[in-house]
Amino acid sequence: MSLEIERRFVLDELPEDWRQQAKAIAIKQGYLIIEERRELRLRKKGTRHLMTVKYGTGLMRDEQEQEIDAGLFEMLWPLTEGKRLEKTRYSMWVGDDLYEADVFEGGLAPLLMLEVEFATEADANRFTPPDFGCRDVTDDPRYKNASLAKHGRPED
Repeated sequence: MSLEIERRFVLDELPEDWRQQAKAIAIKQGYLIIEERRELRLRKKGTRHLMTVKYGTGLMRDEQEQEIDAGLFEMLWPLTEGKRLEKTRYSMWVGDDLYEADVFEGGLAPLLMLEVEFATEADANRFTPPDFGCRDVTDDPRYKNASLAKHGRPED
């Protein structure tokens, strides 16, 4: 089990240079289990098929991810009905930090989110968000991907 230290932001816009410079990948994901402190997720990321369990809430969560074969993914996928989302992820390194901007599709559009992963909690707390419009939603459970997949886009 590894510790994921991550802050999440809602973006007003995705800078055009990100779309050009960042690595883009299509993601579809669905949830087998969604509980307050536990999630079990299936994800197709490009050609890879993954199963991930996450424990906890907020800034720091335990995460275990395992690659699975396409057959198992397809067998389990119907169990995620009503708890799915699709997005395009734009990933790029900014200094020592991995920025992952998600452009959501379907009923979640036009939602744009930024996730930034950190090595330590201190790094996360020292982080200064980018200067383009964004709002920190790290501690807002409505903006967890599992909640978005199940309940849709929050109305703020």
